[in-house]
Amino acid sequence: MMAYFKRVDAKRMIIMVLGNIFLGMGISIFKLSGMGNDPFSGMVMALAEVSGIVYANFLILLNLVLFILQFTMGRRLIGAGTIVNAIFLGYIVTFFYNTFIHLFGEPQLFGQRLVVVIIGVVVCSFGVSLYQTSDVGVAPYDSLSLIMVKRIPKISYFWHRMFTDALCALICFLAGGIVGLGTLVCALALGPIIQFFDVNFTRKLLAKASTDSEHSITPS
Repeated sequence: MMAYFKRVDAKRMIIMVLGNIFLGMGISIFKLSGMGNDPFSGMVMALAEVSGIVYANFLILLNLVLFILQFTMGRRLIGAGTIVNAIFLGYIVTFFYNTFIHLFGEPQLFGQRLVVVIIGVVVCSFGVSLYQTSDVGVAPYDSLSLIMVKRIPKISYFWHRMFTDALCALICFLAGGIVGLGTLVCALALGPIIQFFDVNFTRKLLAKASTDSEHSITPS
């Protein structure tokens, strides 16, 4: 525990929090498009609708279940980012969705919805890049694929993630949720765009933050 707090500085924490804010904003933009969300968020929204539980509260309940698996089989993946994502992401999504609906309303034309989807995937990718690359804890759902890789190393992370996402998309569909163009865009575009932000922005930001931290503690 002490080693964790020695490795995690305030700047990494700020980057992680900003990542979750942008991620929540991106998920709300996808929802606004009415063309489907990422598989996990879409599943949670559909199940929340069926159960009659508010989305943000349902997400916390589901994350608690997934956290038990994470604590049991992937404890090394737990950190401050895990807690922030598990507890606050749903409320961030709800805040931005309500704000956007109030300001802009739902897009009506297909072209407008398509533009919203494109904006959503870029914002989501930026948020995921900040949140994951900060390396201060993994969300309970994201940890599943990493745990599966450790348990079944002969199968690559890509296929483990594809399996969990496909399962979420299936549950979303069966629960009456939207599995559409937005879902497809998430499946195909999130990875490459996250990689782009990782290489061209987030890693450079973290490297600069680390350099600034070293300078601040170096005696003159």
